[in-house]
Amino acid sequence: MGEHEHHEQLIKGISKEYEDIFEGSKQGIYIYLDDNHKVCNQQLAKMLGYDSADDWVAVTEDLVGMMVAEGSQEKLINAFLSAHDKSIGSEVEVTWNKKTGGSLDTKVILVPISFQGHIFALHFVTPL
Repeated sequence: MGEHEHHEQLIKGISKEYEDIFEGSKQGIYIYLDDNHKVCNQQLAKMLGYDSADDWVAVTEDLVGMMVAEGSQEKLINAFLSAHDKSIGSEVEVTWNKKTGGSLDTKVILVPISFQGHIFALHFVTPL
């Protein structure tokens, strides 16, 4: 199995594993593996101006470069790396670029989780 197929299986599996949280939370939630392999709930998609979670997932360009305001990019990347590489949770303020124009200030809580031997970061996003 190639890397792309493996990543597809991981994202599908983790989506199913955490489906109750994704659907039940009033916060925006996403899990990011790479720009082509990510998942979010409807709340996050709407927050950022997308019609559906599938529309947000379909964006395969540079997630951070496109969706995160320049002043927040390094903070979000560092928090992600801490969760992914060191299993350290954190909370950061992030400004997002909305698809519909404008920006959205949020608090993002990153929680490291394990799935099939891989460490991911579950991101909870709340507007400020």
